[in-house]
Amino acid sequence: MRKIDIKTTIFEYESLEEFSDEFQVLINEAKNIVKNAYAPYSKFNVGAAVLLDNGKIITGTNQENAAYPSGLCAERVAMFYANSQYPNVPVKALAVCVFTNDHYSESPIPPCGACRQVILETEMRFEKPIQIILAGNKKYTLIEDAKSLLPLHFDDDFFERE
Repeated sequence: MRKIDIKTTIFEYESLEEFSDEFQVLINEAKNIVKNAYAPYSKFNVGAAVLLDNGKIITGTNQENAAYPSGLCAERVAMFYANSQYPNVPVKALAVCVFTNDHYSESPIPPCGACRQVILETEMRFEKPIQIILAGNKKYTLIEDAKSLLPLHFDDDFFERE
């Protein structure tokens, strides 16, 4: 037996002003769109903003359904739209925020596993890291790439090749 340690490094920020102007705009886009979420059941509104390499910002919100598995997370809504409308443009960054109980979440909230896989797949597709910014009301987290969110990820290396 051998022990393998997996280490993930994240960066915490206390204010929006610590980010570049470009990332401040991205975070604000996620915060602005969050109230458009359709979350009548959970009241857990999520907003996501994707920054493409060409400077375009794509936003998305979570979309719930009474049959819960039929809904979709904000991160995937934004990532799928970006990949669909700009299939040859890499994603540079993704900002995510949560609004619940009439206020933004105090702490950053990370994406679910399915969203992590979608972000990672986009990262691998373009062979370029995607920076992920999780925005809380009092704290922000920056993760340098999707592999850091999902270190034991599933990818095409597991498919048998002939």
